[in-house]
Amino acid sequence: MAVPTPRPRPDAVSLPHRSRLDPAAPFRDEILAAHDAAVAAGRDGYVDPMTGYVVLTAAFLLDRGHCCESGCRHCPYVGGPDLPEG
Repeated sequence: MAVPTPRPRPDAVSLPHRSRLDPAAPFRDEILAAHDAAVAAGRDGYVDPMTGYVVLTAAFLLDRGHCCESGCRHCPYVGGPDLPEG
């Protein structure tokens, strides 16, 4: 039996779920700016200004079509109607 594809949050590409990036997190504005620039440029990820690690964009994760349950910062499915908890 196939696992149904979860539905994303309506704001999934523009904002990470609060459980993945707290509104009070240090570097939040820089993180969101880096994410938005990567999405606008069609890149799959960006370099996290806090850690230097590559972080996948919500657009890339949405195109993948499922939540991998790895705790991705920009998972478009967390907080949506099918995966309500972060």
